[in-house]
Amino acid sequence: MPSMYAKIARPLGIVGVIEVDASPWLEDNLWVLETIQPEPIMVGTVGNLNAEKPEFGEYLDRFAKNPLYRGIRYGNLWRYDLPKQTDNPLVIDNLKLLAQHDLVLETANQNIALLQAAVRVNDKVPNLRIVLDHLPAFDPSPENEAEYEAVLKEISQRKNIWTKLSEIVHPVRPPGSAPSAPPVPASGGQSAQSRPPGPPPVIVPGLAAHRERLDMLMTYFGEDRVVFGSDWPNAVGVSEVPDTVALVREYFSGKSRAAAEKYFWKNSVAAYKWIKRAPEQPS
Repeated sequence: MPSMYAKIARPLGIVGVIEVDASPWLEDNLWVLETIQPEPIMVGTVGNLNAEKPEFGEYLDRFAKNPLYRGIRYGNLWRYDLPKQTDNPLVIDNLKLLAQHDLVLETANQNIALLQAAVRVNDKVPNLRIVLDHLPAFDPSPENEAEYEAVLKEISQRKNIWTKLSEIVHPVRPPGSAPSAPPVPASGGQSAQSRPPGPPPVIVPGLAAHRERLDMLMTYFGEDRVVFGSDWPNAVGVSEVPDTVALVREYFSGKSRAAAEKYFWKNSVAAYKWIKRAPEQPS
């Protein structure tokens, strides 16, 4: 809830918050808007509307009337599959409606296919602003490293695609270890059996382990297209908000004040076009 986050955020200097995608339930778009309306620290929500539905435009018109509604998230979650939908005329037409409302498309759970899909959407709807969620959390394998860098190079030329430098600290499997295999159904009606699990993922806090990844993303996106995000409450137990803020403050302490201001708030205005609601919020 906004009051719960405010207790954590305000002491760290966080004065404005955008909530992202509570659930795939249509009614939650309204519930979130009603919940954040009386909370000036909340400057927006990125909702959830299924772009594959013909009634998408009707619901978008309804929610977009509220200036706190800043866009939708559509990616690798809630069984959505943007890479498979970039050739769907209905989806593209609905994303054009999103752009006409001057709202954002946010994607989640990045992989190569989703990054490539963002490029295709940008080709087809060039005036649509796209925000890539939590890109530091995507760990390419040695086999797809070249493909990853190729799509980042392509994205670097797309001025309407931003990324959140968030979920920087995340569970990572030790080098050379294979992930646990999914359960294998047993024959003869027996219960499913699992292969022996591999080593558990590890969490490495602090900037040193993540600086190289951040440097690479800054190279491709530049200081104008990176956005702060705390990933709360998803990050609870992995990187608490004070730890996340300390890490990115340390990272940007080595850059210009202008670059830090862009990352911490100015770029979020450019991407989400949120409106100031409280005196302490910058403008």
